[in-house]
Formats: sequence, structure tokens, C-alpha cells
Amino acid sequence: MVYGVGMNGYDAFNTAISPYAVKNEQQAKDAGLSSAEINGLKKTGQIECSTCATRMYQDGSDENVSFKSAAHISPTAAGAAVRSHEGEHVSNAYKKAAMNNGKVMSTGVAIHMSVCPECGRSYVSGGTTHSSIKYYEDNPYGANAKSMDAASVKGQYINAGV
Repeated sequence: MVYGVGMNGYDAFNTAISPYAVKNEQQAKDAGLSSAEINGLKKTGQIECSTCATRMYQDGSDENVSFKSAAHISPTAAGAAVRSHEGEHVSNAYKKAAMNNGKVMSTGVAIHMSVCPECGRSYVSGGTTHSSIKYYEDNPYGANAKSMDAASVKGQYINAGV
């Protein structure tokens, strides 16, 4: 049977609590651990710091993807969640190109890392997806008209003062 930690660092049976049995910062303080010991437990991931526990992820694009509303992800699961989310953006680029007579020329995903100011652990803080789509002209006369327009303006504006 598990009991909560009392204010003096002892459980209901008046036995000392091991530093490895604490689950959060408050229990570590109640167990009588020093701030250096608590920081050590935070850095090794044995207890989660309050900054990591309240970190939220949200997508800022106008696409229909996950994380449109802010959600918490644990630091250990953030890498996989962010990679999966950025994969949704890549998938959307291919869908958009297929629906509009285009071809995806390139895509790139960057995963961003940061360091928690409270516990010092590195974590995945977000990601960015870049995609380049080339659209094909259905009307050959429209493409020819564009090239004729470009030829007609060649040399039209000359700066004679130079």
C-alpha cells in the first residue's frame, strides 16, 4: 500500500522516503531534499519540473492539421509528436499539388530544439515545414501569351541617366 509523503519526509508508518520514490517537486521538498538534490532529479528526468509539466504545443498555420488548439506533450514524447505533425504538412502539400495540377518539387522539415531554463534538459520545441510546388499551365495559349508579354517589355524602361 502506498501512502503520501508527510511534511517531515516520512510516510504514514514514520519510515523515511527514498529520493527515488518522489514523483514531483512538492514531494521532494516534503521529503527534505535540498534544492541541489531536487535540481539533480529534474535534470535526470526522475521528477518533472513545473516548466516542462506546463509546456504547450500549438500549430500556427491555416492548414487542417493536429494541434490547432494548444495541448501538452511530455518532453519524452515531443519529438515523435512534432515529427508526425510536420509529416501532416508534407502530406497536405502532396494533396494540394495533386488536386491543382502541380508537382511537389521539394519539401523540408526542420525540428527545433531548446533547453528548459528550469531543469536544463533539452527538448523538441517545435518544427517548420517548407514545401515548393510547381503548377502546370493547362492552357498552352496562356503560357505563350506570358512569354510574348515578357518579350514586349524588354528594354522598355531604360535609365538614361546612368
